[in-house]
Amino acid sequence: MDIENKLLAVERDYLEIERKMADPAVTANLKELQSLGKKHAQLEPVVEKFRAFRSVRQSIADAKELLKSGEPEMEALAAEEIAALEPQMDKFEEDLKLLLLPKDPNDEKSVIVEVRAGTGGEEAALFASDLYRMYNRFCERQRWRMEVLDSNETGIGGYKEIIFRIDGDGAFSKLKFESGVHRVQRVPVTESGGRLHTSAATVAVLPEVDDVEIDVRAEDLKIDTYRSSGAGGQHVNMTDSAVRITHLPTGIVVTCQDERSQIKNRARAMTYLKTKLYDAEMQKQASELASERRGQIGSGDRSERVRTYNYPQNRITDHRVNVTLYKLDNYLDGDLYDLIEAMTLAEQTERLRNLET
Repeated sequence: MDIENKLLAVERDYLEIERKMADPAVTANLKELQSLGKKHAQLEPVVEKFRAFRSVRQSIADAKELLKSGEPEMEALAAEEIAALEPQMDKFEEDLKLLLLPKDPNDEKSVIVEVRAGTGGEEAALFASDLYRMYNRFCERQRWRMEVLDSNETGIGGYKEIIFRIDGDGAFSKLKFESGVHRVQRVPVTESGGRLHTSAATVAVLPEVDDVEIDVRAEDLKIDTYRSSGAGGQHVNMTDSAVRITHLPTGIVVTCQDERSQIKNRARAMTYLKTKLYDAEMQKQASELASERRGQIGSGDRSERVRTYNYPQNRITDHRVNVTLYKLDNYLDGDLYDLIEAMTLAEQTERLRNLET
């Protein structure tokens, strides 16, 4: 097995962590103990699977020795055991390869999602509203918390843009493949002739960053307050509670006007700004590796058309993995799991291919 040396190294690290966790000097340091405990938990599934693999492999080797015993009854039992155990080996190897894949450091993070109407005028804004509702329903299924940071509504219930935060373990791992251009084909409510129209909205999913991950200097910021123009009641609309922050070196502008408290809006806007700056750096790195990433699943290119929603046929198609489902109604109600699984499997397959080369 060509990855066995890597697995042995993981097992050594695992045992070393266990040794350290038993050291009284470490147990007295809560922060270090928590850090080691987290690493231990991450390595444990790999080590347990590797040990089970070795146990099965040893059982097969022992059974093959029994085939040479010259005792027909023992040889028959050994042959049965080999026939039962050998099919498990391929599955063990595939599982271990997947467990060895490096984790995306952002996978467990909460996210900030930006949904913006694209081509298609009012119909695109209505589609942006449908996407927002879809993600809202998915959050309800996941029991995640969603909060709107900023929005720009149209007159008939659409959104020119809506920006919201999703707080939930593993949110980025499940939603990162949503970034890109989403295209809709349907007869708009604004169309009197009953003709099928095509319009689009863009989605950007940004992993939320911790304070320690990015430093923002106060002198680089221009902070403005203004009166909210969105929904939220009389108090919101009559006080300067909305906050706009401009990051002068990059020109990035973020706003937050959902809360009645200016202090809360400012805190949320700062979190959003740091997330945007972190994302800008990630996008810069991605563009520098563009030739390498061009064929990759979920590369994060937000100009890429990722999905088509066809209402007349109740069809949704993801163009990156060529998967088509005839359950658009379920999908729009937040049942995103089939495409999440398909995208995750495609990403894992590609990363396995890269690992083997």
